[in-house]
Amino acid sequence: MVFIIADDCTFRDIGCYGGQAKTPHIDRLATEGMRFTRCFQAAPMCSPTRHNIYTGLYPVKSGAWPNHTRTYPHVKSIVHHLQPLGYRVTQTGKTHINPRTVFPFENMGGKNPDMKYIDRLFAETVNGGKDGKPFCLFACSNEPHTPWDKGDASAYPPAKVKLPPYIVDTPRVREDFSKYLAEITYFDSQVGEILALLEKHQLADNTLVMVVSEQGSAFPFAKWTCYDHGLQSAMIVRWPGKVKAGSVTDAMVEYVDVTPTFVDVASGQPVAPMDGRSFLPVLEGRTQKHKEQVFGIMTTRGIINGTDAYAIRSVREERYKLIVNLNHESKFTNACTKMPLFLSMVEKAKAGDATARRLVDAYHHRPAVELYDLKTDPLEMTNLAGRPGSEAHIKRLRSKLEAWMKEQGDKGVETELKARERQGGGRKKNNPKKK
Repeated sequence: MVFIIADDCTFRDIGCYGGQAKTPHIDRLATEGMRFTRCFQAAPMCSPTRHNIYTGLYPVKSGAWPNHTRTYPHVKSIVHHLQPLGYRVTQTGKTHINPRTVFPFENMGGKNPDMKYIDRLFAETVNGGKDGKPFCLFACSNEPHTPWDKGDASAYPPAKVKLPPYIVDTPRVREDFSKYLAEITYFDSQVGEILALLEKHQLADNTLVMVVSEQGSAFPFAKWTCYDHGLQSAMIVRWPGKVKAGSVTDAMVEYVDVTPTFVDVASGQPVAPMDGRSFLPVLEGRTQKHKEQVFGIMTTRGIINGTDAYAIRSVREERYKLIVNLNHESKFTNACTKMPLFLSMVEKAKAGDATARRLVDAYHHRPAVELYDLKTDPLEMTNLAGRPGSEAHIKRLRSKLEAWMKEQGDKGVETELKARERQGGGRKKNNPKKK
C-alpha cells in the first residue's frame, strides 16, 4: 500500500477535478482507478489532519485538535494495527505528528518524500529483504504549502489565471495563485516519480495506491475554515484487479476511514477501537454509499496569528451543510490574514471596491450559524440561515453535530480554550511561570 498526500492543496484545483493545475500523473491515475467526489478530513490544518489519518480517530478523541499538536499517549496508530499483520509501516516526508511512541514508523521524516529511500524500499521488497514483508508507505509531500517557490510558474500567466469567486482579484493574488498552481504541478511530478518506481520494480500490479490533496490552500475561505474548500479533499485510488479503472464514486468518506480501510485491505482486525470505518466495499464496487454525514472542527487558539478563541464546528450531509461559529463575536484571523495576498485584498477594499470589502469582511466576521445548500451553492456563497425553510435543516443538523461532539468529549469553547495544553511537549504556552 502506498499513500501519497499533498500539503495545502484545494481539491478543485487539480486537473481531474476540473482545476487549472496541470496534473498529468494524477489525472492518469484517475483513469486507472477510482476518483472520489466526496472525501473529507475533520480539521483544516496540517497537524490534526495527519493525526486523523494515522489514528483513525477524530481530533478531540485522539487529543490532537489544534495545530502543532500531539495525541494522548495511549492512542494506537496505523503502525500498531499493521505491524502485527506482517507489514513494514514506513513514512517519508512531512511528519507533523507526535509523540513518536504513538507513531513508531520504520522510517520517518524529511521535508519531502525521499525518492532514494522509496527506491530502496521497493527494491528490498522484490528482493526479499527485511524478511520479505509487504510495505505500507506514507509518502508525504510539503507541496503546495507556502512559500510557493517550486515548479514553473510561467506555465500559468497571472493574467490568464481564473480565480474562484470567493477570492478578491488583485495583481498580488494573481501572481501568488500562479505560483501555487505551479507547485501543484510540482507535487504531481512527485506522484509521477513514485508511480514510476513502482513500475521499475514491477510492483504496480499488486500495490494499492491512494493519492489525497489534504486540506485546502492558504488562500481565504480554504485552509483554517470549515467550508468545503478547507475540509474536502481529492482522493484517487488505484488497485489493479480490485478497483475498477476509470470509476467515480460519490460515496462520502473521511480521512478517519483510511486506517481502518488499510487494515481491512490487509485482511486484519484493528487492535484498538477507531472512529473511522473501512470503505473497502466502496473500492471493490459493492456499494456507492458509506457515510450519511461528515464532521469538521477548527481551532484558532495557538495557531500563527490566530484569534485567541474562534471555535468552529460543522456537519455536512450529501446536500446540506451546517457551520456553527461558537465565538462569532471575535474577529477571525490566522496566518492568511497576515499574508501579502490578503493585505492586497484589504487595500482594495479600503480603496472603495464593494466586492473586496464584502469578501474581506465575510472572512473576518461570521454569523453564529451558517447553512448551505451544496446542490445549488457548491461554493458556499449564500448563507440560508434565517431564511424561510431553513429552521428544519438547522435543527436536524445541529442535533447530529451536538451528538457527535458529546460522543467525542468536545465541549466547544471549553475545548478550544484547552488547545495550548495539546501543543508541543505539553507545556502550556503564553502562561507566566509560577514564582
